[in-house]
Amino acid sequence: MNTQPADCQGLVILGSTGSIGTSTLDVVSRHPARYRVVALAAMQNWQLLLEQCLRFKPAYAVLIDEAAAEHLRHSLAGSPTRVLSGVAALDDIAALPEAPLVMAAIVGAAGLSSTLSAIRAGKRLLLANKESLVMAGPLVMREVARCGATLLPIDSEHNAIFQCLPASVVPGRAPLGVKRVLLTASGGPFLRLANSEFAHVTPAQACAHPKWVMGRKISVDSATLMNKGLELIEAQLLFGLATSQVEVLVHPESLVHSLVEYIDGSLLAQLGNPDMRVPIAHALAWPSRIESGVESLDLVRRGVLNFEAPDYERFPCLQLAIDAAHCGATAPTALNAANEVAVQAFLENRLNFKDIPVVISDVMARHTASAVDDVDAILAADAWARGQAQRVLQSLLGVGA
Repeated sequence: MNTQPADCQGLVILGSTGSIGTSTLDVVSRHPARYRVVALAAMQNWQLLLEQCLRFKPAYAVLIDEAAAEHLRHSLAGSPTRVLSGVAALDDIAALPEAPLVMAAIVGAAGLSSTLSAIRAGKRLLLANKESLVMAGPLVMREVARCGATLLPIDSEHNAIFQCLPASVVPGRAPLGVKRVLLTASGGPFLRLANSEFAHVTPAQACAHPKWVMGRKISVDSATLMNKGLELIEAQLLFGLATSQVEVLVHPESLVHSLVEYIDGSLLAQLGNPDMRVPIAHALAWPSRIESGVESLDLVRRGVLNFEAPDYERFPCLQLAIDAAHCGATAPTALNAANEVAVQAFLENRLNFKDIPVVISDVMARHTASAVDDVDAILAADAWARGQAQRVLQSLLGVGA
């Protein structure tokens, strides 16, 4: 029997086995009278999803990988949880009427379809899948406005900006009085690494972030500063800003999560320990506040806060993203696709770390931007860029030569 109160809010977590998903479940577990887990979804980690299902007892569990889903189905035989598989199942659970809250945390382009499904169902969408906005930003923002969905950013930087903006802010519209926003970047694990050492970086080193616990792909993006470039594109779209109004500021301590400067000279910042449970708790309860489980920030003990400009020559991925932001249309789509291919090749030890921006730059030099009119146009640009990136990879690796 379900003993939870009638006003308990239903929640779907897309990407429940990743770092964002597990952090979301940690926050939810602290408020059993406020939230109930309706559905959980992941790519293929059925073992962890099994543990989550046994604890939270969702009505649905989805795995994109069919073989993994079959393992989970067998393990949950006789339980109340129905196991589904495939991308279409993600779309279905994202639109479930009994779950007004949807956490979109599936990494990469794979999360776009379910993100749009949640938006079109008019949900409160907690967006942790930045790639959806990067590759399909204009379409996503149009659908948010058309369908009356509520879009709340989960990235610590965008959530910080949201917290520093007026309460009346509308997604996609420039807030009155804002001069610019400053996205802070830790600088990743290689901020002080000698240029000569970039050729010897391993995936394990790239994934060892000094401040944040993240998945492998986003950890590599942080190491190249591409993650900050993608966030710059995302910030433009979320807050209706010009590219020139979004700047990146390296802040190694990762305590100031972003800042908003107003035309009167005021500079507002959101500070906190580097823990994703803070923005997750904020978005879950907004406009209220709930306990997140994160330790209070002790500024006296932390001491000095440092800031510096990014080095675009050492981290060319950031400049590539800024160029794509200026270009607009399908340029960010191509950028994101090329980056996903290059990062995956690096993680598989098929590509040198320093060649990640080489692959992306070559693809972007060949790309002709077109309007982001519909999903088909986005997917076509995405597929083209992935094909080009694979060809560049083959050339770099000497395949077929």
